[in-house]
Amino acid sequence: MHPIIMSTSLAMRPVRALAVLALAALTMLAALPLTAGTAHGARIKDIASVSGMRRNQLVGYGLVVGLSGTGDQRGSDFTVQSIFNMLDKMGVRVDKATLKPKNVAAVMVTAQMPVSARPGSRLDVTVSSIGDATSLLGGVLLVTPMKGVDGNIYAIAQGSVLVGGVSAQGAGASVSKNITTVGLLPGGANVERAVAFSFNDQADLTLSLRNPDFSTATRVAKRVNETMGAAMATAIDAGTIRLAVPPENQGNLAPLMASIENIEVTPDHRARVVVDEKTGTVVLGQNVQISPVAITHGNLQIQVQESADVSQPLPFSGGQTVVTPQTNIGVTEENRKLKMIEGATLQELVEGLNALGATPRDLISILRTLESSGALAADLEVN
Repeated sequence: MHPIIMSTSLAMRPVRALAVLALAALTMLAALPLTAGTAHGARIKDIASVSGMRRNQLVGYGLVVGLSGTGDQRGSDFTVQSIFNMLDKMGVRVDKATLKPKNVAAVMVTAQMPVSARPGSRLDVTVSSIGDATSLLGGVLLVTPMKGVDGNIYAIAQGSVLVGGVSAQGAGASVSKNITTVGLLPGGANVERAVAFSFNDQADLTLSLRNPDFSTATRVAKRVNETMGAAMATAIDAGTIRLAVPPENQGNLAPLMASIENIEVTPDHRARVVVDEKTGTVVLGQNVQISPVAITHGNLQIQVQESADVSQPLPFSGGQTVVTPQTNIGVTEENRKLKMIEGATLQELVEGLNALGATPRDLISILRTLESSGALAADLEVN
């Protein structure tokens, strides 16, 4: 896929934008004979996942201590209760009313545990403040059990929190960079329990495509059968390919998958146009096509200016000073001709829109109208 990306910075300089876009279109057209028919293969491991090889979400509730006055404030009752419960379990009796949690922050601890993790493995952990703490910089996460959706404890997290942001505040001003209430613990959790799953015990395997497509699924099955020399792969639907495990690989699937996952396949994709209205970015896929259509695009601008004209009488005339309003109205309309675009390829589509002098913001409006008219043979995705 050869995408064309147009950003809002081009809209600020129309003349330069048209030159850049025209140059890009000419460059693509010049290179077209060299790249025509070239297959862009991707490994199966890059476009599909194997059944059972998934990540499991873990979550826990913990306390980050050692903060320099940037922890939760006195109003965070759950933080105070957590501190009281922790000290009580340690045999320390304290008066809850005297606890001041400004150096402590209550956090949610999350991690993703792969199915292949075994006891003793380490996981990266993310901690996020759930109170009114202003920064986790310099804090230490205390022992935190991490549970799965089944309620069982699978890992224990503890360690120093790394924060990628900084904040400072004075009496009259404050400054902050990035987020200071979310931190990381690289390798901060120890796996205590493995997920009950045995990869080698599967009688057959399933490949799940990340982007379901019937053509891609059929190609994957065909390439696997050709490479392995046996009819072991079958496309079940647009996103699933079933693999029958040969008798010689029963109970030892790792070598089989090592051979299959490196097979190269040329994936197919639906024609799609992605538009980001916040930034004015438009990405057009190579398979985008439009039917013959006539397009005109222009803007009507009406500018109204109000001013006041003061009428001053002559001295000793007995007249009065009068203020009279003045209104100036200007109408400007862009005179753009009707253009006929018979684009069947991405290059012709770009050239046709450039012929209209379209900026990225104009492209968004034109693409929306093309979709409404049925002339755009692609999925229009607006973010």
